[in-house]
Amino acid sequence: MPIAVGELLEMPHLRLRLHSGAGALGRTVAWTHTTDLPEPWRWVAGGELLMTNGMPIPRSASGQEELVRQLVEHGAAALAIGERMYAPPLTKRLARASEELGFPVLWIAYPMPFVAISRAVAEATLLEQSQRLIRTERIYQALQQISSQTAGLRMLTSALSRELGCEIRVCDRATGHDWYPGVAPLSAQIRTALTGRRGRLRAGVVAAPLEGDRRVLLVDVPTHPDAVLVALPEPTEQPDALLMQHAATVCGLALSQARLTIEHDRRTGAELLLQILDAQLAPAVAGRQLAGLGLALEEAVCVVARNDEPDLLRNVHLNLWRAAVGHATVHRGRGTSLTLLPDAAVPVLVQALGPGGQAGVSDLIARADRVIDAVREATWALDTAGEEGVPLLRYAEADPLLGPRNPVEARALADRVLGRVLALPSAQAGELLTTLRTFLEEGRSWQRTAAALHVHRQTVRYRVRRVEELTGKRVADTGDLAALWLAVKAI
Repeated sequence: MPIAVGELLEMPHLRLRLHSGAGALGRTVAWTHTTDLPEPWRWVAGGELLMTNGMPIPRSASGQEELVRQLVEHGAAALAIGERMYAPPLTKRLARASEELGFPVLWIAYPMPFVAISRAVAEATLLEQSQRLIRTERIYQALQQISSQTAGLRMLTSALSRELGCEIRVCDRATGHDWYPGVAPLSAQIRTALTGRRGRLRAGVVAAPLEGDRRVLLVDVPTHPDAVLVALPEPTEQPDALLMQHAATVCGLALSQARLTIEHDRRTGAELLLQILDAQLAPAVAGRQLAGLGLALEEAVCVVARNDEPDLLRNVHLNLWRAAVGHATVHRGRGTSLTLLPDAAVPVLVQALGPGGQAGVSDLIARADRVIDAVREATWALDTAGEEGVPLLRYAEADPLLGPRNPVEARALADRVLGRVLALPSAQAGELLTTLRTFLEEGRSWQRTAAALHVHRQTVRYRVRRVEELTGKRVADTGDLAALWLAVKAI
């Protein structure tokens, strides 16, 4: 069984003396750790008696108080300081924090070897360490039993909950919701406790207080910055901190497996969508394959979205997966993505874009042969959303005065104005159209356009002049300029 701090004090041969924290002598010590490094709380995992020669102890009263608070937050059992060594005088604020937070601070008589204390703790916890080893093995064995990206992960957290004696979740750091779908949501209070902590939790287990005497324990999931292991123990329970870190490692391995499957599904959907856009599939075949992705075209729309934060845009498909939304997503240039998904799931995508995102939504697709038209509708709506400065706009709500309102009119306009450009080989046409669009978006500034495209100003001038030659339009003429702008938007 773990040994209590009070029991160590009662061992005369250890020559330990209490400085403060008399009300917390029942705290148990799982292990010992010795350090002379600054910020010693970084080197504890939870349950340790931290022994030091005094070098990490700050000289200021506020620094000593913060030391106690950080050690408590990171789960240390107690602090033991070697006498007649390097510790500065301990302040009243350290003693007060020790008493208020229930954290014992001890003196180690000089020249008592620290290893003698470590040996006493090890002998007292030998049986527990044997049991911990067995439980650790079972935690890693649980990983071998997961069978799929969704059901398997739920099986894994259920097994971890049994081993640790409390409810275990894996949550998204940004939202506080479960990282994978199909799980009842946590309470708003717990989600707030999770999302209120910015940045990585660093080493160890971090405790966040809840109402009453409840608390939530948080551990970073290795290699997954967006994921946190969440433990919800009963008030009288103290899950093993080391086992929690092993559990977080196992969850990290499971999430890596899940991400591989999710990314494979995303690429499958992207390839299918590109084939449809390139008219490589018959409508009947395209409809069947989209249905295999969980997309019923009768209820589906196309959403073209953009965001200047590439991570948010790249993770749209992951957020849709978490919400159990069938979809097909393609990431395009200039920070945009194209997604087919159920109309009812559009709010999920918009939320995933964050406050800086914008989206245009088509009418219902209804049939597989309308996918290309839906893409045009969504692109049109997105351009209009950008002009109006709104985060979301549906094609049906777009202002008809801004140009053609249907794909037939849009194609006719593009062919009439830019037909000779579009007739060029695809690489040349794409280069000229990209330059023209950027030139118009940048307010006809040669310099800004050159910077945006990473080319010389003379290159921009040449390309725009080439467009003028092919179209017979002049960017200096207001009427021609309007026609070019509407035609570019209609493509």
